[in-house]
Amino acid sequence: MAEESDLEKTESPSARRLEQAREEGQVPQSRELSTFLVMMCGVAGLWVMGQFLSERLFGLMRQGMSIPREAAFDPTAMAATFRELSIDGLLTISPLMVLLMLAAVAGPLSLGGWVVSSKALGPDLTRMNPLKGLERMFSTHGLAEMVKALLKASLVGGIGTWVIWHDQDHLMALMTQPLGASMPDFAATVLFAALLIVSSLALLALIDVPFQLWQYHKRLRMTKEEVRQEAKETEGDPQVKARIRQTQREMARRRMMSKVPEADVVVTNPTHFAVALKYDAARMGAPVVIAKGRNAVALKIRELAAEHKVPLLEAPPLARALYAHCELEHTVPATLYTAVAEVMAWVYQLNHWIANGGLPPEAPADLPVPADLDPGAAEE
Repeated sequence: MAEESDLEKTESPSARRLEQAREEGQVPQSRELSTFLVMMCGVAGLWVMGQFLSERLFGLMRQGMSIPREAAFDPTAMAATFRELSIDGLLTISPLMVLLMLAAVAGPLSLGGWVVSSKALGPDLTRMNPLKGLERMFSTHGLAEMVKALLKASLVGGIGTWVIWHDQDHLMALMTQPLGASMPDFAATVLFAALLIVSSLALLALIDVPFQLWQYHKRLRMTKEEVRQEAKETEGDPQVKARIRQTQREMARRRMMSKVPEADVVVTNPTHFAVALKYDAARMGAPVVIAKGRNAVALKIRELAAEHKVPLLEAPPLARALYAHCELEHTVPATLYTAVAEVMAWVYQLNHWIANGGLPPEAPADLPVPADLDPGAAEE
């Protein structure tokens, strides 16, 4: 049962799966939304520009019919006239054509955004397979498309039939009127029918858009095994990641060890902890921890300090507190200033004794380390 559940596509598509689908040209699409936007913009354009278009096109038609007799028998003159009238006609309807083109592009962009995919343009021989075609025809998607086509035809046909039936007397009366008076009235009737059809298409788009989004995400669902495999590919193999982390820690440790010879003093536990401090009054407001470690790392810090003649101070409470509460390349906390100040004063006296001789300074003892900062205070 566990194997069967792993093979079922029950998981939502990941961001990577969605991005891969976009790269292949697979985005949610709604024909009903595109149809509605084109029809709506077309009707709106005719509503706004209808009078201008009719007057302008009627004028061009009258101009084309009113030509001198000698020009009708001159092919050159007729070609020039045809070319001029064609250009004027295209310029006249160009605003409406541009509006319809923008509407046709706005539909896909509103759902799937702008997608340029070379994979979608490539040949797909599986589309020529008749079995695949039959499978698509009788699939859920094919059934839904058939229902939408029937619903669209019923709505458009029903609205057209209702308009004709409702205005039949009025339409018959238009036949008895002069052409100039009847055409605006007939255009208003057609425009009213177009508005009703656009409203019905809006209803179809409101139903189709959520359905297309749901179907798109359902088609891209993943099995649990695919989710695990993708996470493994994205985040990397756990063993490789562990090896990378180990390498990073080793590199950081080597960088830290290279700074031990620059330390002014190394405070020890004496065996379990070691913390190297450096202080430059001209550049630092307080001593900085440049290296720290425990057990084997602490032993290595002590060995490097001894090799480069860096003073070692055995102060277990301070070493534990510095190790627990100080980060590398950070200054010591204010609560440890007094204890660290005594250590740095001892280092100064030690360096003075080495340079000038005399009596060696006494190592500081009983440094003022707050008990709440010393992890080993409770054990002691």
